[in-house]
Amino acid sequence: MASALVHRSTSIVAVSKQKNAIFTCILYSLILFFSLVGNSLVLWIVMKYENLKSLTNLFILNLCITDLIFSCTLPFWIVYHYYGWIFGDFLCKAVNAIFSISYYGGVIFLTIMTILRYLAVVDPLSTMRTQTKKCSILVSMAIWSSSIMVAVPEIIFIEVIDDNGKQHCEYEESSIWKRIEMSLQVTFFLLSFLVIVACYIGMLKILLRTRSQRKYRTVRLIFAIVVVFFLSWAPYNVFNFVYVLSIQHVIKPECQTRNHIFFAFDISRKVAYCHCCINPILYVFVGVKFRRHLKLLYKQMSPCHSRISPSSPRMHSSHLGPYDDASIY
Repeated sequence: MASALVHRSTSIVAVSKQKNAIFTCILYSLILFFSLVGNSLVLWIVMKYENLKSLTNLFILNLCITDLIFSCTLPFWIVYHYYGWIFGDFLCKAVNAIFSISYYGGVIFLTIMTILRYLAVVDPLSTMRTQTKKCSILVSMAIWSSSIMVAVPEIIFIEVIDDNGKQHCEYEESSIWKRIEMSLQVTFFLLSFLVIVACYIGMLKILLRTRSQRKYRTVRLIFAIVVVFFLSWAPYNVFNFVYVLSIQHVIKPECQTRNHIFFAFDISRKVAYCHCCINPILYVFVGVKFRRHLKLLYKQMSPCHSRISPSSPRMHSSHLGPYDDASIY
């Protein structure tokens, strides 16, 4: 009787894992598709219609690139859920490094974008002085370099580990670098959150005094992007941190509690991964200029469109105010 119950329990767990693997693969495939289509469209529109000397536009372009790079890792995780890690040690390090680079890059770009919006609201002339192509490229290169440096421990210490015949791509369970990486990830997240909150409190104080509709528009899209980013990644960071503490026995929850932690971590990870396909949707629903560019692109791609091209929106940007040309809002 006891052996039958154990066998039945094992079968239920196996079926549950299989269903989770199927759901995960379907979800990741949908995320991959919508991310590739949406972010590629945003890249096309920004490069075709917008002024790339604008730091904000260049940062939005870089955010799309971080999402696209992250999306390229999803096929590996899809296979991983079914078969374990079958891609070898090099791709184990590379895929995890790409994940970290895109994560840290996204956090830093959003933080700098928010600081830039704060400066644009407080002192528009201060941001206009930095709107040069050279400055934009240098800032972007510095952010990418910082993200790569933070990912170096993963490149060195993550490896393929055999667990009862199934290969896993992760740190050794006893590795101190696992704790360091999680501490760094959470610290980055919290510091960025505090800086962004401080900037928006400052902006709201000014906007409530001036009641300028134009300034509201310059803040609205980045605010939406930031809120979605933090709602997506905050649960992941919290449960990931708790999960790492539990598997390294820093905290010692009961077996059932530990299973609940892992389940919550798994759900939060899926929510976080959805983030890479959400920003293009925000641009459509929140960005007024982006919708205008999208309609123009549709007309230009339409077979009925006249062969006479309308003047590019970029040509009009020099006649706009400092807030109108700031981004694709």
